[in-house]
Amino acid sequence: MASTNINIRMDADLKRQFESFCADMGMSMTTAFTIFAKKAVREYRIPFEVGAETPRAQTLEAMEEVKRMKADPSAGKTYASVDQMMEDLLASPPTGC
Repeated sequence: MASTNINIRMDADLKRQFESFCADMGMSMTTAFTIFAKKAVREYRIPFEVGAETPRAQTLEAMEEVKRMKADPSAGKTYASVDQMMEDLLASPPTGC
C-alpha cells in the first residue's frame, strides 16, 4: 500500500506535549494519527480515548513520600506486617481532632 504525507498545523507547545504523550505510550505521532484514522474510518465516528489516568496530586505526593522513605529509612516508620501496623495505629491517640 502506497504511503502519503500529511501536513498538520498545530501550536508548537501542543506538538511538544503530544510528542511526549506519544513517547510515553510507546509510539510515534505518525503511528498515533494512523491509529486514529483507521479506527475513525472503521467505526465512522470520532472513535476512542487512549490514555492512562494521571494520578491526582494526593497520589503523586504519596508516591514521592514512598520514594523518600525508601531512600532514607529513618524518614518514616516501617512495619513487618499489617497486624503490627494496626496495633500501633490503634494504640496511638487520634491527632487533629
